[in-house]
Amino acid sequence: MAGKTVTRADLAESVFRKVGLSRTESAELVETVIDEICNAIVRGESVKLSSFATFQVRSKNERIGRNPKTGEEVPISPRRVMTFKASNVLKQRILRAHIARKSKQKPANPAA
Repeated sequence: MAGKTVTRADLAESVFRKVGLSRTESAELVETVIDEICNAIVRGESVKLSSFATFQVRSKNERIGRNPKTGEEVPISPRRVMTFKASNVLKQRILRAHIARKSKQKPANPAA
């Protein structure tokens, strides 16, 4: 599943083509939106992008982990992590694309 990575430049180019702002304005708009999302998450706020996803910060307590190489128990310090929860709209779009891609594949010939 090695697909193309969408970059900030790709997003800015898409805004340029679809909205009609200059390339510079498009890049600034993309940066502003990303900065706003990042700042809200850092403040511990949830960010909900309707029909896309919700980003949330949650706290994880201290716990005991295990070094997989040595098997030694190691304490893992408490921390805050960001979670991404895809919306049902996004999940359905992914599922439809998967089904469409799968139906276009040629069926494998059974070995005789």
